[in-house]
Amino acid sequence: MSPEMISIYVLAAMFVIATLLPINMGVLAFVGAYLVGTLVAGLSAKDIIAGFPAGLFLTLVGITYLFALAQNNGTIDWLVQLAVRAVRGRIAAIPWIMFGIAALLTAVGAVSPGAVAIIAPVALGFALKYGISPLLMGLMVIHGAQAGGFSPISIYGGITNRIVAQAGLPLNEIATFLASFGVNAAVAAALFFVLGGRSLLAQSGSAQQPGFISGRAMGQHMAMTLPPTGAFARSDVGQPALAGALSGTASGTTTGTRPAEVAVPQSGAQIYGEAEAEAFGEERDVAKGGHASVLDAPAADAEAAPRAHQVLTLLALAALAILTLGFNLDIGFVAITLGLFLSLLAPNMQKRAIGQVTWPEVMLITGVSTYVGVLQTMGTIDFVGHSVAGLASPMTAALLLCLIGAVVSAFASSVAVLGSLIPLAVPFLQSGSGVEAVGFIAAMAVSSTIVDVSPFSTNGALVLASARGVDREAFFRSLLGYGALVTVAAPVVVWLLFVML
Repeated sequence: MSPEMISIYVLAAMFVIATLLPINMGVLAFVGAYLVGTLVAGLSAKDIIAGFPAGLFLTLVGITYLFALAQNNGTIDWLVQLAVRAVRGRIAAIPWIMFGIAALLTAVGAVSPGAVAIIAPVALGFALKYGISPLLMGLMVIHGAQAGGFSPISIYGGITNRIVAQAGLPLNEIATFLASFGVNAAVAAALFFVLGGRSLLAQSGSAQQPGFISGRAMGQHMAMTLPPTGAFARSDVGQPALAGALSGTASGTTTGTRPAEVAVPQSGAQIYGEAEAEAFGEERDVAKGGHASVLDAPAADAEAAPRAHQVLTLLALAALAILTLGFNLDIGFVAITLGLFLSLLAPNMQKRAIGQVTWPEVMLITGVSTYVGVLQTMGTIDFVGHSVAGLASPMTAALLLCLIGAVVSAFASSVAVLGSLIPLAVPFLQSGSGVEAVGFIAAMAVSSTIVDVSPFSTNGALVLASARGVDREAFFRSLLGYGALVTVAAPVVVWLLFVML
């Protein structure tokens, strides 16, 4: 067996192990890079370490650190309150408000499971209270998180754009972002009307009542549904997360436990475990004048003007976009600099922000990138690219790669798929196959992320765990059926839209 085929089989084994067992794929990738690099490719440890993506590491840490600060100082809670109060009794607008908030969070740097973990319990709580389809509400949150996922300052966007730029391929950051946003928004619009949106439009104004989505009533409702900070400790959760989600109330009734917590298979201070959760509560107490959450505060406080640190946090996020997009500054250094500025203004409130960086995500992405570096050094990337280019039809090869990305991502981590499959496609795109690179990258990006509605993915498992007042087995089957449909149909649709046309 050739060294190239051995490295490919090892990569496939990583996906299988990370799907079946609660093991971070980044750990598997680092070990695989060392074993394959030394035993198969004859590389030295120094050569393997040279493939570590230092720039990507800095980007991931900087963005997630800044987002952790925004979560700690109440900026995220404040934005959710403002958005929900803006509905003013229009029930049909609630799913779109949740779609928009999730998209905004991922667009400014939140990992997709992080945004879903924050928004899904709130959204599904409103679904129960106002008779909105929980399936509709859950899918709106997931598609919203994926819609904003490829902004130039987001995690997905940063990974994809860096890989494309390093390969010397044509780069259009905005095109990839708009492709993802447009497809997810279109799917959300279709789901809205298929899953009861027209009846919600007929109820416009029926929820108008004193205290609706404002004041103490809103605060108590949202405080009960907000997830613990551990809800998005991993992005590569598969069946263990699903098993945890299904172990909740089998009858669909609500218990006293917070719904998203069952989706967490790991613990420990560095990954949002008990120590981190305790510190998070302490920081909230400091920030909110003794209240556990801004949502638990009295009605007058819920309507109060934002505090200075929340306004400054929004300005920092805006500055991140301006400095990186307008002045082409390094996003990692800019994010960490802005984070330091916010921390200096309120050091007690932000003292645990470094611990709240999504280290499992960082480990996963950098580990897979390091393994891909080994593949590039030993020639596996060129081997696969030329093999794909040798197929009878370049367009068929492009479709095949999109389908592979969708199927693998439905069970494994989307960021791992993006980090491994896009480099495999680079030689194919550089070989003069006639497939336009910008369109193909957009198709691959959407195919590999839109399938996160599957209950075997972290986002799907979080929505399943957050559902209230439903038959969980029936809800699981609905998510599974929809996930299967998207996994098969989405790659074909985006291939037709972005590659063929």
